[in-house]
Amino acid sequence: MDVTATSLSPRKKTHQISVGTVKVGGDAPISVQSMTTTKTADVDGTLQQIYALAANGADIVRCTCNDQAAAEGLAQIVPRSPVPIVADIHFHVEMALAALEAGVQGLRLNPGNLRKPEEIKLVASEAKDRGVPIRIGVNAGSLHPAIYEQFGGATPEALVESARLELAYFEEVDFHDVKISVKASSVATMIAAYRLASETFDHPLHLGVTEAGPLPGGLLKGTAGIATLLAEGIGDTLRYSLTADPVEEARAGRQLLEVFGLRERKGLDLIACPSCGRAEVDVIKVANDAQVALGELNIPIQVAVMGCVVNGPGEARHADLGIAAGKKRGHLFIRGEIIRVVPEDEMVEALVDEAKKIAAEGVDARLAAKDLGAEAEAAADRALLLDEKGDDANQARARIERIRHRSES
Repeated sequence: MDVTATSLSPRKKTHQISVGTVKVGGDAPISVQSMTTTKTADVDGTLQQIYALAANGADIVRCTCNDQAAAEGLAQIVPRSPVPIVADIHFHVEMALAALEAGVQGLRLNPGNLRKPEEIKLVASEAKDRGVPIRIGVNAGSLHPAIYEQFGGATPEALVESARLELAYFEEVDFHDVKISVKASSVATMIAAYRLASETFDHPLHLGVTEAGPLPGGLLKGTAGIATLLAEGIGDTLRYSLTADPVEEARAGRQLLEVFGLRERKGLDLIACPSCGRAEVDVIKVANDAQVALGELNIPIQVAVMGCVVNGPGEARHADLGIAAGKKRGHLFIRGEIIRVVPEDEMVEALVDEAKKIAAEGVDARLAAKDLGAEAEAAADRALLLDEKGDDANQARARIERIRHRSES
């Protein structure tokens, strides 16, 4: 576990459920979810998307089950899927029962749309008999009219009350394998609703800002809500709801958990300086080129691209690998230690080559294989740049001399 995770609020331990092979809640890792955008009846197209989602970090995938053809498609999709499949149900109890018959590993019911108590209890009973969990998926945009009127709108209290009423129906038939979401498109409402839900229920919570919209705004809204709650120890599984290729949802979810240190890094984490007047290269271009080239390797590594050799290696000494530009050359470093100096036009190539070697040989072996004269070359470059560009942007030395002069007089 990354040290970052130790600085977060302790995670609330909830009742653990199993969505197929994926544990949700308790001390299980926080899982990432997404939803297919294909017609579920298109079995091959849906499976292709499911595999893409799984490859990009999704642990669980949801598919709509809105008609008979979709239910029949699920029967073919479930046994061929690399991850558990949850059927999304809105209005028709028959579709929930058909999805269970198709073998799905989870259901999502919208209590604002499927409203008849006897139908809700029937689905819960069937799910209980099959060992299939259900998510109570409350959405601010589809609250039951009576609850909306009672609370004067889609307030956090209204969202939690909707989940509580649905849960009461489940409890009547002794069904407890439940996770809960209380989503809203308003980040502030969503955060408040999940805080209240965390205080109210001991069931696992599925985090998300619904209808967040396209990139980049949707990503910002989703991160603002989900990250806030994760930092407070709230949440057991999550989904970004983006108006984009769902692969973007899976990537975002996985990367957010890796940033927090809540999941082990599976791929590239590229950090780069924002550039400044000292930068000797186009940092944005080098970083983007490195992102593309290194991202294709699928190596769990943190790489730094720094525009200046003066502070670069020191500022990014925590990175597994990095490069800092100066005097038409790049200083390649591992954990802050210079291992090689390369021509400017070979910087990205050098990063890719060294990343492969680190993956194959390990950090210690690559440090042992460093060029013995690399640090001296790097020091000479730094000295030249300091002479040319200065290391005293605030003219601190002159100011200090004036302060001393005043104190002496």
